[in-house]
Amino acid sequence: MAETLNNKPSTAYWIIGGILLAWNLVGLMFYYQQSTLTIDIMMDAGLTDQQIAHITNTPAWAHAGYAFAVNAGVLGALLLLLRKAWAIPLFYISLAGALVQDIDAFVMRDALEAWGTTAVALPLIVILICAFEIWYARRAKAKGWAS
Repeated sequence: MAETLNNKPSTAYWIIGGILLAWNLVGLMFYYQQSTLTIDIMMDAGLTDQQIAHITNTPAWAHAGYAFAVNAGVLGALLLLLRKAWAIPLFYISLAGALVQDIDAFVMRDALEAWGTTAVALPLIVILICAFEIWYARRAKAKGWAS
């Protein structure tokens, strides 16, 4: 009731926003790690030649999609915590970037062949979380929590 009267978000809003920020920061960390990988590091990690080839042959446009996904996700989560409606388009950009990356990995190149069926789980989770971020930011705007 108080959240309706004073237009302040509930505690759950801040917790969810914080979790989304942490999720996107982890994604940014993984992006950085992938961007700085060397063949020696990949070999030391036990990756197969096929997996190393899959990573090293990622086209620039797919890597850019990954960059857009994680950077827009981090900015979107920060803006959500700042109660700004600009989080919504940034979460859409994040989803688009993730889809671009997945189109490369699963349609243009066969990620399943290199990584097996377990390679599908994380991209599906990422897409679902992107969709949730959009829904939640739109809900926050509709409730007047973000302007």
